[in-house]
Amino acid sequence: MSIIWTIIVGFIAGVIAKFIMPGSNEPQGFILTTILGIVGAIVAGYIPVVNSFGPIISSVIGAIVVLFVWGIIAKNKAA
Repeated sequence: MSIIWTIIVGFIAGVIAKFIMPGSNEPQGFILTTILGIVGAIVAGYIPVVNSFGPIISSVIGAIVVLFVWGIIAKNKAA
């Protein structure tokens, strides 16, 4: 059951992060949005200050960091 909750929280965090940081170089689709949120949760787990907020907020902050890094990498590849 925890895998299902991880996927649900990851999807919610990915959607919220994409609303906060819109862009043309962001990953598209249900699966990539979910992966973005799950990776964001993993990233947030390594940041002690962010980890104290709660699972969804921490995941959103981590997903925003991942989107920011994704945008930098995608911009450099396009140039």
